[in-house]
Amino acid sequence: MSQKQIKVDKKKKQQPLRLGVDTILFWVVIALLVFGLLMLYSASWQYSVTIMGKEPSYLLKRQLRFLMLGATAAIIAFFVDYKKLGGWVKLGMVGMIFLLGLVIFLDEIRLGSRRGLFSGSIQPSEFAKLMVIVYLAYWLHQHKEHLHKFFYGIVPVALILGISSALIIIQPDLSAAITIFIIGGLLYFFAGGKFSHISIALVGAVFIVIIAMVVFETGKTRVEDYITGLQDPANASYHLKRSFEAIVNGGIFGVGIGRGNTKFTGLPVAPTDSIFSVIVEETGVLGASFIIMLFILFLWRGFYIAKHAPDTFGRLLAAGITTWIITEAFVNMSVLVNLLPFAGNALPFISYGGSNLTMVLTGVGIIMSVARQTAIKNNKKEGRPLNAVVNLRRNDGRRRVSSARRSSSVRK
Repeated sequence: MSQKQIKVDKKKKQQPLRLGVDTILFWVVIALLVFGLLMLYSASWQYSVTIMGKEPSYLLKRQLRFLMLGATAAIIAFFVDYKKLGGWVKLGMVGMIFLLGLVIFLDEIRLGSRRGLFSGSIQPSEFAKLMVIVYLAYWLHQHKEHLHKFFYGIVPVALILGISSALIIIQPDLSAAITIFIIGGLLYFFAGGKFSHISIALVGAVFIVIIAMVVFETGKTRVEDYITGLQDPANASYHLKRSFEAIVNGGIFGVGIGRGNTKFTGLPVAPTDSIFSVIVEETGVLGASFIIMLFILFLWRGFYIAKHAPDTFGRLLAAGITTWIITEAFVNMSVLVNLLPFAGNALPFISYGGSNLTMVLTGVGIIMSVARQTAIKNNKKEGRPLNAVVNLRRNDGRRRVSSARRSSSVRK
């Protein structure tokens, strides 16, 4: 090996890398947040004044506070090795069950449901979604050699999901309970669980959901409205009609941000569940396609990070959180065009809601932590440090001096 090659190899080993951030995922999240804040203000200023009796920027300011909280949680999660979460999962599950039980015990009813604490400011069901993913990912990682056994594999998973979902169904919040079941089933599949076990669990879950829809009037009404809307859109629910109106008004290019009318004339809960309809009306099919493309990029990077994770726990964490966020987005957008029965799923990063935004950003921080630990592992193999130092100079850090000038100065 020549002396020149040895020098090059030395420089590669000594050159520090950056923080280990997945830059594509980072900028996708930033784009969703910035666009989300813009659309949230457009959708919420009139709602803040007329419905809540506050200043036009009231909901935006609250969302910004939760954004700062969520960003702080994401940064902490990013710098903490995700493997350390395993030591806290049991305590986290106990806290989750306590909070869900507290919602039922306090009986604080808002809009026909008991979903929040402190006048709806905190929704434990959002924490439950993330906590179940973390707990299941760790449990499946620890018991991966027993997953092919029915009573040691799918039965404990079904119990974990059943207890969590039961406490949420009682509120009632069927959409959150169904989301947890879907994510739990997919995590079991990702971990290598038998398809026959998943099929049995799926049949049982569908049976429970049907019973819940019969017992709780809200679920029954939503399914009936969905079927009616499929048969004849003219007879669809009021919410769906107004959503269709907003989408039709938007056309290809939209009417312009802030210029939509449907949010003023009866589109229900424009800042939260219906914000995608506002986006389509004001930015058109192009704006909606932009949002969908960002979520597709998020899906790609999340599964890319999962695929290259150092261990099963990291792989399941990244895949589970990515699946959760994409499922929420898919359901939110689908119900507004009657592809699915109405559900209360928020549009991640965009809909107003402090609990959802905080938990989603925390989840992003965990995905980033998996990516960071993967980078650390790879860099150790290459003999390069991973730290916060950014090398702004090329080569060995010294300024490059042209040989011509140097030689002329020496001559002088």
